Amino acid sequence: MRSHRKPAVAGLGCLFALATAACSGQGDAAPPATKAPTSATVPAAAGTSYAPYLSATEAAGTDTAGSPTTYNLAFVIADGDDCTPRWNGTHAIGDAKVASRIAGLKADGARVRVSFGGASGKELAVTCDSAAALATAYGKALDAAGTAVADFDIEGDELSDSASVALRSEAIARLQEERAGLDVSFTLPVMPSGLDEDGLALLASANDKGVQVSTVNLMTMNYGSSYDGDMGNYARTAANAAHAQLKKVFGTSDPAAWQGMALTSMIGVNDVANETFTLADAAEVRAFAEEKGIAWVSMWSAARDRQCADGSKSAGAPTDCSGVRQGAGAFGKVFAG
Repeated sequence: MRSHRKPAVAGLGCLFALATAACSGQGDAAPPATKAPTSATVPAAAGTSYAPYLSATEAAGTDTAGSPTTYNLAFVIADGDDCTPRWNGTHAIGDAKVASRIAGLKADGARVRVSFGGASGKELAVTCDSAAALATAYGKALDAAGTAVADFDIEGDELSDSASVALRSEAIARLQEERAGLDVSFTLPVMPSGLDEDGLALLASANDKGVQVSTVNLMTMNYGSSYDGDMGNYARTAANAAHAQLKKVFGTSDPAAWQGMALTSMIGVNDVANETFTLADAAEVRAFAEEKGIAWVSMWSAARDRQCADGSKSAGAPTDCSGVRQGAGAFGKVFAG
């Protein structure tokens, strides 16, 4: 998914153990390294929850539409070429304004999930020179957000970079050893035919290093110019294809494979010409997720969940509006069910 940075002009087995007590409840407060969580754990939400992606640094009036149970904070990436984590690559990890924003999001009982990576900037695994340093960088961001829930949005060239994939897997496994109950999801690109070889290789790497992954989040968006049909149907087709792949990769049951899946759509006009995700598509995805028992649904992004100022369908993909006619927060309310 795209970064929130605005253009200048504008372990095997635990992956799908969500249904068991061993991997369900995850704490909101991040524990100190090498110590077990001290706060009460939060039980897994019943059914399909709603967890939109939103900017960690800039608030939008539509952030809370649909009363999300979890907010995906986008994105923590490297500060230049070193191993220093920053919100959106621009704000210090301890930035007081960001801390205040996070506290506000959590005030009504929602969780926050720190999302590392995204489509812009450098994911920390590319710039950190050891698994220990990388785990420390990830831990600093989790501590700053006061959470034990992490997402790794890996796409583009970094998805095919086997060295950073392996280093990331090692660092996450190390971090989970230090922090009992650390909840990890991977957000990966998908096509209607399913996950590609690079996505499957990343999951295999996580397995090899003993990473306990709670959810594989599929980016059901930006397929290509030839995909100009029903975006809701494409999302369902992609989910079905990935479901078969995940069953094979992790050797699990039908229900567990669905429970270990999440779906994230790009609302309104997508980056690829001819792809437009409508409110009807959102309702279709929500109904499908409930039917299959999918863990959570999401969207890119909360800031886009409003009609553009001119009220017309946009020819591009704006960063702060959907490009389609809608009421403010309408997608969030549909996705929340």
